[in-house]
Amino acid sequence: MSSVVKKRRKKIRKHKYRKLKKKMRHKNK
Repeated sequence: MSSVVKKRRKKIRKHKYRKLKKKMRHKNK
């Protein structure tokens, strides 16, 4: 069970990073 939760957390983390990267791009521009 713990392994499944860890995998899910990784997916969520990637999604959050994607949004952050987009925001950072706009700020840099």
